[in-house]
Amino acid sequence: MTPHPMPEFGSFCLLLALMLCIYTFVAGAIALWRSRAQATGSAGLAVSSKLQETSRRAGISSFVAVGCAAFALIWAAFTNDYSVSYVMHHTNRELSSVYKFSALWSGQEGSLLLWTMLLASYGFVLRVRHKVDVRLSAFASVILAAVQVFFLTLLNFAAPPFAIEPGPLALDGFGLNPLLQYPEMVIHPPMLYLGYVGFTVPFAFALGALMMRYPGEKWIHITRRWTMVTWMFLTCGIFLGAHWAYSVLGWGGYWGWDPVENASLMPWLTGTAFLHSVMMQEKRGMMKSWNVWLIFSTFLLTLLGTLLTRAGLVSSVHAFAQSSIGYWFTSFMAIVLAVCLFTYFMQRDHLKSENRLESLVSRESSFLFNNMILLVACLTVLVGTLFPVLSEYVEGTKTTMGAPYYNRVNIPIGLFLLLLTGIGPLLAWRSTSLRSIRRNFILPGIAFGVSLVGLMIGGIRPWSAGDDWQAQTFSLLAFSLAAGVVTAILSEFLRGANVVRVQNGTNLVMAAATLMRRNTRRYGGYLVHFGIVVMFIGIAGGAFNQSREKEMGFGDSVSIGPYKLTCQSYTQDSNANYDTDFALLDVTRGGKAVTQLAPELRFYHASQTTSTVVALHSTAISDLYVIFMGRNPDTSRPIIKVFLNPLIAWIWIGVLIVVAGTLFALAPSAVARRRETATAAVPVGAEVARV
Repeated sequence: MTPHPMPEFGSFCLLLALMLCIYTFVAGAIALWRSRAQATGSAGLAVSSKLQETSRRAGISSFVAVGCAAFALIWAAFTNDYSVSYVMHHTNRELSSVYKFSALWSGQEGSLLLWTMLLASYGFVLRVRHKVDVRLSAFASVILAAVQVFFLTLLNFAAPPFAIEPGPLALDGFGLNPLLQYPEMVIHPPMLYLGYVGFTVPFAFALGALMMRYPGEKWIHITRRWTMVTWMFLTCGIFLGAHWAYSVLGWGGYWGWDPVENASLMPWLTGTAFLHSVMMQEKRGMMKSWNVWLIFSTFLLTLLGTLLTRAGLVSSVHAFAQSSIGYWFTSFMAIVLAVCLFTYFMQRDHLKSENRLESLVSRESSFLFNNMILLVACLTVLVGTLFPVLSEYVEGTKTTMGAPYYNRVNIPIGLFLLLLTGIGPLLAWRSTSLRSIRRNFILPGIAFGVSLVGLMIGGIRPWSAGDDWQAQTFSLLAFSLAAGVVTAILSEFLRGANVVRVQNGTNLVMAAATLMRRNTRRYGGYLVHFGIVVMFIGIAGGAFNQSREKEMGFGDSVSIGPYKLTCQSYTQDSNANYDTDFALLDVTRGGKAVTQLAPELRFYHASQTTSTVVALHSTAISDLYVIFMGRNPDTSRPIIKVFLNPLIAWIWIGVLIVVAGTLFALAPSAVARRRETATAAVPVGAEVARV
């Protein structure tokens, strides 16, 4: 087999990208240092400006170079170039085109290339939009280039994706991991990485603003929008992964507190905390140091998540094999932390708060409590995730923290966050009067109480639930709190809409639309909160899950909840990629036909591994979830396991609402558009004079 020229081209592009990013970092840093020294004079400043511009263009060019490298790896996969070790170990000839494309991120080297590609893409956008704030963007570009240098160094020297296979070449390749041969895995890793990588940009802006002692809060406005976009991608990535685990792994659940799942959750928690506390800095000039460290911590946690996935430190179905690459990440994280600490202590006087907390019953205090709870949750997950590593270091044996540890701490935290979701928007800035509390909280309080009593009358009675009393207690509280929070959100929204209706003389629907256009950020946030409540309802349904397992021959049936499943047949089939063993089950409810399900067990030829294919019937009330466990070796009859999972669909619906709310919050409000129009109408000289 003659090697294709694309691997050599890809290796060259990665080396070129590294050189370009080194130039971007060095030339940009020199330009910033020279422009900061006021003694250079006009000629010196002109030279610095030209040097900064060449640095910016080199950064843009690195995007093209990395993009060409990614294309070269994908081309090698599509042309079955097994001289490239990565292609041979992660694809095979019979693999469908869409999965050959997703092979780019199925292994360690390819996933690092994807990381670098997305980082270069974010850098491209930042450098093209540099006129938003030229000097701040220059600082951010230099910091971003330093991160790019690290990842490109890894790709060139520690984990090269175009390494040539040293041994004999396989005729058909070893194939893609069967767990990854699922449509969702084509979009889940890129979406998750868009979140992971995207937090580099807010980090670069925050560190750059601190280094240059940036005046005012403009950097916060820029950073907040970047963070919202990144947070949205990370949210999608996390829940796409949860849906993949639910649909593919065949254990009936969607979240198992796996270390790699935890690694994606931790930066999401700190990013969520930042998006809330940043309003304190914008409105009241408070929590400046807190916000800077939230961004720093979020970026460090994305690096930690990448480390956990690639170093083999923890055992996970999502992780790659053990690798020495962990030392690179550990060293880089230490350097990043040292730079953050040094910059903070040198510039901490620039981060003094302009106001103090005036009352515990205020919107400021709700944001503060929200942040504290989110950070406690993050710390809990961090300790549980790293405990196996720490225990092995101290005692010589790995001790894993199971789901009971996480649930014991995080379920009460989740309930408290749900409560704050309803309370926060109803509190006033600075201080909330007793009259305002009575007016704003009476309806949510009634909704909570009525729901609590109604659910207990309806059958949720934790005191008679036996061993499940804790789970049912938490579910009862979650459902009741959800009713209270939804009432709080709706009452606040309708109160504002009614004011607009009276002012404009329109109907309530038009008034509501006008209100939302006036402040997209606020009402987009309400929509996000509503989506979170819907997700909590879906999660709370897990307390009432049921399962059955039975060996089923022709005509045998099993009942679960309102459903009855009857085995009509079971057989085998084969194609070029895999052999499959499956059963056909008729599903009835109350004697009426509902659907037919066909759970499978596949054996993949190339990788010589098996994988389950879940059969799923989903409604708004519950999911009927069926898996083919295998055959009884004595009778050759299939063993079928059935789960009935209430309200699961509400989780996925809630995620869609959260994404819609985030997009709406990112849209410019009518007030902001009027301000931009007014600013554009002011002559340049007048604007400068006013500043």
